[in-house]
Amino acid sequence: MGVHDAPQWLMTAFVRSMTQAGATAPPERLREVAEALVARWSSPGRQYHNLRHLVDVLARVDELAEETHEPDLVRLAAWYHGAVFDAAKAAAYANRGGEDEVGSARLALEELLALGVPERAARRVHQLVNALARHVADPGDFDAAVLCDADLAMLAAEPQRYKAYLHDIRAEYAHLPVEDYLRARLVIIGRLLTRPQLFASPLGAAWEEPARQNLAAELQRIDKELAAIVH
Repeated sequence: MGVHDAPQWLMTAFVRSMTQAGATAPPERLREVAEALVARWSSPGRQYHNLRHLVDVLARVDELAEETHEPDLVRLAAWYHGAVFDAAKAAAYANRGGEDEVGSARLALEELLALGVPERAARRVHQLVNALARHVADPGDFDAAVLCDADLAMLAAEPQRYKAYLHDIRAEYAHLPVEDYLRARLVIIGRLLTRPQLFASPLGAAWEEPARQNLAAELQRIDKELAAIVH
């Protein structure tokens, strides 16, 4: 899915969320910004963190929307959460992947203010995007919980789709040697599995068990692959 075949509803949805957030810029200008964001999500090197991922996250936000206080601000945060991305950045994957939440949050704040979104709402979107740096929402922050859950929902995918997700992630970080990549995945999976819970929203809790099953199965596969490499 690229910039030229993005579904038309996507642009309309962005304009609607912007309008609901209080943007005063004309619809044509809002659509231009949406198209620029789609171009970012469609840029080369994004085998997983691409436009399809954005659409998936937006769909998951809609599934959990009844638990949010300001659903359109959550949707805008989803639009911006991986807008700034560089998978090739030195040691990027070993840290937290190519998504630059700080840079993305800054971009969101600048663009929302420029489009006439009230400062409180713009700063709230900025805060929500930054929350994804840790993928842990503050207790009681239901909007951040929904955004984090929507972004992690792929972990609970049915096995064949999870396998495709792993393929795309590996392709995104193809510049990393196999052993380095596997050890980076081990760190990430270990952090996730030691959490008391992966999903913070009540509706997202239904994804907990399948996600842990997928992660545990991946952990076993990685252990076997690393053992084969070492020996």
